[in-house]
Parts: sequence; structure tokens; C-alpha cells
Amino acid sequence: MDDIKLSVIFITYNHEKYVEKALRSVCEQVTDFPFEVVVGEDCSTDSTREILRRVADDHPDKVRLLFREKNFGRPTLNVYNTTMECRGEYLAYLEGDDYWTDKNKLQKQVTFLEEHPEYIACTHDCMMIDENGNEITDEAMLKVGDLYKWSGKFTYDDYKHSGKWPGHYASVVSRNIYPAAKYDYTILYRAHDFVDDAIILLFLLIQGDIYRLDDVMSAWRYVRKDTGSNWNSLSMKRNLIRDDCYLNTTMTKWVEEAVGLTDHAAIRCKKDFLTALNMYLHKPDKENRKFVRDMFEYNIRHVVMHDKNVKLFSYSVKCIVCKLFDKQ
Repeated sequence: MDDIKLSVIFITYNHEKYVEKALRSVCEQVTDFPFEVVVGEDCSTDSTREILRRVADDHPDKVRLLFREKNFGRPTLNVYNTTMECRGEYLAYLEGDDYWTDKNKLQKQVTFLEEHPEYIACTHDCMMIDENGNEITDEAMLKVGDLYKWSGKFTYDDYKHSGKWPGHYASVVSRNIYPAAKYDYTILYRAHDFVDDAIILLFLLIQGDIYRLDDVMSAWRYVRKDTGSNWNSLSMKRNLIRDDCYLNTTMTKWVEEAVGLTDHAAIRCKKDFLTALNMYLHKPDKENRKFVRDMFEYNIRHVVMHDKNVKLFSYSVKCIVCKLFDKQ
């Protein structure tokens, strides 16, 4: 891959308040190897592009600007296309509203992976900050970060069973698995319009273990408000329960084709169907009717019942009766 050791996948859209700090935190990394920053700029409507050009002029040997002619409409498609442009042996990730806090971050992680070929990636701890850059201290908000509370080795089984992830998006440095094209990685943008980190971690964990370092080396800007344009804010207007179930189903289909399913898949699929059934029983509208049917067709009929001839109505009644007796 030329002489580039590592590529940074830098994703940005309408980040004029934060993007300079984010990009400079990458360009100022101290390493003993050459790295590139591949910037996927998704046709921002603010001054993000002008800021990127200014920073890139200061680091012409590092920064490659990919300015989209029109907005993709799916941030995950921007991530995928930017990733496909990367030439490095290793990959790192950053969005334009977060930043790295340790100038030796890339060096530490690449050194770790060079010394530990048994791991496919490594991550690290991070701090949470608000929209003004102040470190978050509110305990209720910090609990959101519990998703990433892990230390040491993290496996595919941990991903399936623990309810945790091995690290925040901005903390990941991995081996570049994409040139080998072992699997169909287009699911990265087909599975969801915004969520890509869960799928990237899935790609990695089915091919190797991840190690999480205890060092704090990045800042995660956590903003959740009605007028926000980031995912945490936009998610307030979406049905996240339904979103997660559909994402789980799409990922399960991909896993089935890529490596095959384990018994855990049936447990997860039934859980998502019961979630859909419960939502329909509480609100039997057209959207929830479609939801429960969708969860039944693949999750129950295929994964749980192994394509046996089973009807949605009878299976649903059975689930309801079982639930009633469990309460007694």
C-alpha cells in the first residue's frame, strides 16, 4: 500500500465549530511512520470546507480532501467510500466534532498491534465533553459511556453477550481488512443510514480479538438536544427500539452468510420479535403491524424455527400465553 503505514478515516459534515480542532489533533500526531488523513466531507452547508482547506494547506503531505459533489444522504455511505480510498496498513477513525487528546495515540496503538499480531485492533478509554468542550461530570450522562467500559481483551463472544463495545469510534485503530475483500463490506452503509461503528466492530471481531488500552486518548463530544444535527440529537426523533431491531436483523443476515449463526442468534432474534409484538399490542397501528411481520419472517420463521411452516398468529398467541403464565 505505497509507503503509508496508517490511514485516518476523517468524516465530517457541518462541523465548522469543531472541525479545525479535530483535524489538527490528527495532523499533529507524532509517529515514526508515514500516515495520511483521508477526509470525507459530505457537502456541508456551512464553512467546514474552507476550514478544511486551510488546515490541509498547512499539512499538504498528510491530508487528502474528498469533497462530495452532493450530500450522500447516508453518513454511513460517506464512511464506506472514504474507507475504500485508504491506502494504509492500519486504519484509524475520527468524526469532525470529536478530537484526539494524546499526540502519541497513533504511535502507541500501532506499536501495540505490531507487537501483538494476535489482535486485529486496539482501542482506548476516552473522555466525554459537551458542545462547548467542557468535560462532562454529570453522572447520568456519563452512564452513556458505560457502553465502552472495558479493559483488556475483547472477543466476538463478548460482543454478542456482554452488552458492551470494545471502544468508542474515535478510539479504534485496526488492521486494514478491506483490500482482501474477504466479505461483502457494503453492508456498512446498507444496514443503517447513521450507525456504522457497530458494524465496523462486527467486521473486526469475526476476524480477530480487540484489545482495549486504559489510556485516555480522545474526547467524545456528547450532545443531545432538539436542535442538534449529530446522531445523539437526531436519535431523539426516531424510534430507537425499532431501529435497533431492524439493524440487528440486517446484521444477523450478514453474519449468517459470512460465517454462519450460533445458538445465540436464535435467542437474540426471538427477543427482537417479542419486542415488536409488545409494541404492536400496545399500539396496533400500521407501522407496528409491519414491524412485527418483518421480525417474524426472518427472526422467527427462519432463525428460530429453521424455516418450518409456522404462522404469525399462532406463534404470537403462544408467546402471549407463555408470558401470561410466567407472570403467575
